[in-house]
Amino acid sequence: MTKLEVINLTVEVDGKRILNNVNLTVESGEVVAIMGPNGSGKTTLFLTIAGHPRYRVVGGDIRLDGESIINLYPEERVQRGVLLAMQNPTPVPEVRLSTLITAMMNKKLGRHITDPPTPQVLTELTKLTAELGLKPEHLSRGVHAGFSGGESKRAEVLQLLMFKPKVALLDEPDSGLDVDGIAVIGRSIARLAKEGAAVLLTTHHAEILHYVRPTRVIVMHRGSVVHNGGEEVVRTIESMGYERFFREVLGIS
Repeated sequence: MTKLEVINLTVEVDGKRILNNVNLTVESGEVVAIMGPNGSGKTTLFLTIAGHPRYRVVGGDIRLDGESIINLYPEERVQRGVLLAMQNPTPVPEVRLSTLITAMMNKKLGRHITDPPTPQVLTELTKLTAELGLKPEHLSRGVHAGFSGGESKRAEVLQLLMFKPKVALLDEPDSGLDVDGIAVIGRSIARLAKEGAAVLLTTHHAEILHYVRPTRVIVMHRGSVVHNGGEEVVRTIESMGYERFFREVLGIS
């Protein structure tokens, strides 16, 4: 059973306080949805959990299965099972998507990263690529190079499904997707949880949560967690908007 704990997490970026005493937990098989307006700290939270060096922890802790990971490099956190699917991933045209995924899987399996993929990995990669609506030629292209927004989202989720992380962080996986894309990504996230991942995702919309049912919904505002609830929170925010929700429900101006 995997458990990720964020405990009184306070974070600064370039000397500016961005997160203030954030607390949350997520365990294997759970999906915790994090909502909040732009600038509320959702992406900062994910990048901090993933170990981005620009995000400096000045208070609190991040624990995976009871052990602090705040002093681990990003690649060490990946090997511990923490994987981030970014909202706007940076293109890496020099590295083929298939090469990246093969290297990830070889590292996880204890092989040399430049070894060819095992037959099992190749079979799974081919199958998942088709299921996500990507084409074989996407695997031969540079990572996110010339990908549409929807293709990039699918490629990020492909990496998660292949790697099978203990903790999956998905930063607005539904942004910029059409109805069909939201359905594909939503079902894939539900699959990750069913296979035992502890899933954290950020979203502004309710559509994706029609396909993946959140265990809890956390609302952030100005770098702090201001509300915890169930699916009803999503519907309330969708009908009221953030400003009215903060003012009329939470009494925050």
